[in-house]
Amino acid sequence: MLMRLFCRFGAIAKVFVDGGYTGTLIEWAKEMFGYTVEVVKRNELHQFKILPKRWIVERTLAWLNWSRRLSKDYELYHTSAEAMLYVAFAHLLLRRHA
Repeated sequence: MLMRLFCRFGAIAKVFVDGGYTGTLIEWAKEMFGYTVEVVKRNELHQFKILPKRWIVERTLAWLNWSRRLSKDYELYHTSAEAMLYVAFAHLLLRRHA
């Protein structure tokens, strides 16, 4: 995924990853693409704490769940699934700015 990210968006400097991505990934991403990889981990298991930058991704995925077409995996091809994501975001933006 980092290779696709680098090919499409060359200006990205920092990548946030989940706590499961540790080890050689951080050094590899720095050497290969020049990315700074920041691992977002939970400190206390049984306490609610907003993790930095992770809430943005979770909020965005929650917005996409309002789209009925994206609620299940209906699409056969990844290109049509990507098109449905664009349609859902366009609908979201139009609804907010109208």
